[in-house]
Amino acid sequence: MSKGIVLLAAGGTGGHVFPAEALAHTLKARGYQVHLVTDSRAERYAGKFPADEIHVVPSATIGSKNPISVARSLWKLWVGLRAARRLVAKLKPVAVVGFGGYPTVPPLLASTGLGVPSIIHEQNAVMGRANKALAGRVKAIAGGFLPPANGQYSDKTVATGNPVRPAVLAASEIPYTPSQTGETFQLVVFGGSQGAQFFSSAVPAAICLLKDEQRKRIVVTQQARPEDKDSVIASYQKLGVKADVSPFFGDMASRIGDADLVISRSGASTVSELSVIGRPSILVPYPHALDHDQAANAAALSAAGGASVIKQAELSPQKLSGLLSSALSEPDRLSATAAAAKATGKPHAADVLADLVEAIASGRSVQEFKKKNEGVGA
Repeated sequence: MSKGIVLLAAGGTGGHVFPAEALAHTLKARGYQVHLVTDSRAERYAGKFPADEIHVVPSATIGSKNPISVARSLWKLWVGLRAARRLVAKLKPVAVVGFGGYPTVPPLLASTGLGVPSIIHEQNAVMGRANKALAGRVKAIAGGFLPPANGQYSDKTVATGNPVRPAVLAASEIPYTPSQTGETFQLVVFGGSQGAQFFSSAVPAAICLLKDEQRKRIVVTQQARPEDKDSVIASYQKLGVKADVSPFFGDMASRIGDADLVISRSGASTVSELSVIGRPSILVPYPHALDHDQAANAAALSAAGGASVIKQAELSPQKLSGLLSSALSEPDRLSATAAAAKATGKPHAADVLADLVEAIASGRSVQEFKKKNEGVGA
């Protein structure tokens, strides 16, 4: 018999959907039904999301100063809020959990307005705009990299970590064995769910500058935007480098598990997965991220010795080539970096977050949860 419905709300990018997916697996294993509210962008992830049902509710972000655009956004939000209220009233969830992104605003406003126990999970070290708008209304705030001393919301903030999917946990079981001199070197490059245009030019240019004996060892897995894919493939073919290039890899977790080195952006889910799997990385924070949240995420892993962090503006092909050359010739250093990354990982974050959801759903306070789970989120 089902323990009831938990409604998850997440913006339709990997950074929001992946931790929601991880929590969904855990909640379903505990006997709950799980429904997901998101937007149309999440369709690429829907096949692996263990939801009993997926609902698309209208929403919008108010980022424009154009009065007509603002009016349209407000109207869309109003339509979305009405739809979300009908959905919450119909489903009668025992709890609602938001994972950030503007599509979470209508369902969380609806749930808090209807008195349904509600939680937001912030993946990053800096709270996003949607979660900031909702923070005062919810019963609890769960944090991935968010510090427990979370300003005015410290009392209801719990540092759960970022839930990671079963595929990531499976990859974490693969021991890190760095490539030795003369052996194939697996390089994995990705830039978040949308890929990264910068890496499409920077990485091939850096590999081009390597000595022949190093370049011949490299096998690349690279995520590239659809419009960049053909040019990236052509670049590697010209260099004689084996490369698998695609806009999206459904098995990225296992590819990270097979990697000798990862080059990536530093979104919260990416950093969490790298740490749980335990792989050395070169992190290049997205320079236009709101509130510089990616830089803060990367700093947390770098401080533990689990990654190198380079600003995009400072990462010339020559500098990146030097970093790659060092990685190719220093397997012991890569092993140490991998171990340091893994030591920061929180593989049980989904269980901790599920515990918090159950506590809030049953009417317990965050303080009661912290007292019962001493050391969690303190």
